Amino acid sequence: MKLPRRKFLQLASGAAALPFAPHVARAQAYPTRPVRVVVAFAAGGPNDIIARLFGQWLSERIGQQIIVENRPGAGGTIGTEAVVNSPADGYTLLLSSPANAIHATLYDKLNYNFMRDIRPVAHLAGAPLVLVVHPSVPARSIPAFVAHVNANPGKINMASAGTGSTPHVTGELFKMMAKADMMHVPYRGAGPAMTDLLGGQVQVLFDNVPSAIEYIRAGRVRALGVTTVARSEALPDVPAIADSVPGYEASVWYGISAPGNTPIQIVDRLNREINAILQDSKVKTRLAELGVTGTGGSPETFGKIVANETDKWGKVVRSAGIKPE
Repeated sequence: MKLPRRKFLQLASGAAALPFAPHVARAQAYPTRPVRVVVAFAAGGPNDIIARLFGQWLSERIGQQIIVENRPGAGGTIGTEAVVNSPADGYTLLLSSPANAIHATLYDKLNYNFMRDIRPVAHLAGAPLVLVVHPSVPARSIPAFVAHVNANPGKINMASAGTGSTPHVTGELFKMMAKADMMHVPYRGAGPAMTDLLGGQVQVLFDNVPSAIEYIRAGRVRALGVTTVARSEALPDVPAIADSVPGYEASVWYGISAPGNTPIQIVDRLNREINAILQDSKVKTRLAELGVTGTGGSPETFGKIVANETDKWGKVVRSAGIKPE
């Protein structure tokens, strides 16, 4: 029996779609089991705090448990690579941060290309870093601090969470733009760096606001400036470094990313839920308490942020001659 041309085309197009039907059905049913969010750093740090907060809120919206898994090592590349190599089904996500943008230039031979192999889902939040000094440092402003540094060449030690970390490159950008000659002292994490700052073994640290804010409030360290152009709501009396060093700007951002071939239906579902979370007044209040501002936006907008950050920090890494440990 000869089929009419229109009927034949309908059957042919239906048959062609069959191999993709299970894939689409899975995306539409998502999620049907717990979702894992990989944090590429140790528990207790700002990335971990943000992941666990958003994990709790997202779990309530999607009706599935969010399991936060810490996979530290090699500056965050081990955890990132684990996500790159995971199935692109929406059940393994990455809490991404500036480290991912920095590593694109810092490491010559990564087993992945972040821009190519990871799909942006949503920009969660952003925050300034804050330049804090030990109380023994006499300066109480950025200009006075720069003058103090240059009057004591080789004597002012700038701690960081490790070579190539966000605090490190933020400090290197400050050194270049403010012409402040400090000695870099890398630590294995922000916690040990803050411990030695509190003890006076080092004099200055660029730290995340959520990590430093309680020490600032207790007067155990002195905050001289925040790294964003605008002041932080959590530290309203601390000026922006850009007020004294025109053009200076750096910030920490947090986002959710997925393996590169994750279906767009899953990406869009997660993005919608995260943007809805960020509209909640209780969420805004909790983030503000940590010195963090919710952001949100489309996957495409988040992708542009990552691309711009990769370009910016690539220039700093090359100019400062930063090499991985």
